Formats: sequence, structure tokens, C-alpha cells
Amino acid sequence: MDRYVTGAVIRKLREDKKMTQEELAAKIFVSSKAVSKWETGQGFPDVTLLEPLAEALGISVIELLSGEDIRNLNRSSNMTRCKFYVCPVCGNVINATGGAVVSCCGITLPALEAEPCDEEHRIKVETVEDEYYVTVDHPMTKDHYISFLVAVSDGGVQLVKLYPEGPCETRFRKYCIRKMYACCNRHGLFMLKN
Repeated sequence: MDRYVTGAVIRKLREDKKMTQEELAAKIFVSSKAVSKWETGQGFPDVTLLEPLAEALGISVIELLSGEDIRNLNRSSNMTRCKFYVCPVCGNVINATGGAVVSCCGITLPALEAEPCDEEHRIKVETVEDEYYVTVDHPMTKDHYISFLVAVSDGGVQLVKLYPEGPCETRFRKYCIRKMYACCNRHGLFMLKN
């Protein structure tokens, strides 16, 4: 981990909660002298204190370590900002609608960065009654294939997992779709915007 909680962060969060050093110390069962040392940069809290310290300050451990307030104050969230994560070990596909630290099979996963569709990964969409019929002309071999297709709308995510040597096609409900994605197991995530 390249970051550790700093004294300035602890002090700011404590003051935001209108707590004294003594009150914070009492909540996490340490001395006020320890809190003072942390805030002046003369020491750091032990790793075993991170969870109780974060709880006392009303934030997550991730927020405490990053020094940023990453809480979602807008509870309605924006589905078009969702992120996708793929485990290289088991192939698990994970979707998050906000900032997240995602891990699978013991690995912390980076969010996939979508690129605009290119010729090899062009997402084709046809309207069939009240659905979109989506295809990608892409080889579906054991070693090179589209692993999933996704449609993101205002109200949710429709994700279809695909498999090698199977068809690269699906149908999505037509309701307010804003973006579609195709994920190639070799080249990453490709996006088609409406």
C-alpha cells in the first residue's frame, strides 16, 4: 500500500466531528497523547486501530487511508458512471456503481477503462420489437473471445456473460439504454454510446 493515514487527515476528520482529542481517544481506547502524536506527525496509529478509528470518525477505512471523502452523498447515483472489473483467475465479472475497491481470488482488481469501438470490436445493434439484438463480429475461439456484453440504462445494468466457441450475441430490453459495452479477453473493454 502506497498510502497510510496521516495526522492532518485524522485532525481534520476529528474537527469535522467536533470532537476533542480526548473524546476520540476514549472512543478507540488509546490515550489522548497517542492521538496528539498522530496529529503532529510524531507517530502513526497501529494497523489494528484503523477500523475503530475510521468508525469513530464516521468514515470507511478506505476513506481514512486515502485522505479523501469518497462517500456517495447523492444517493440516486448515476448508472452511466458504473465500472466493471474482471478477475484474471476465475473470470468473475463485477460491476460497481461508484468508487470501490474490488478484489477476487486474492487480487485487487483495477476498473476496466473503456475505449471507443474499433473495427474488430464493433458493437452492432438491431431493433427487434421491444428489444435490441446485439452482436459483435469477433472470433469466439478458446483463446480470443468476447467475454461479456453489457447495456447500461438509467435504471440498471444488463450483463450477459459469453463463452468461447459460443455465439457473440444477446438481446437487451430497450428501456433507456445509454451505453453498451463489449469486453474482449485480450483487448479489454469497448464502448458504444447512444
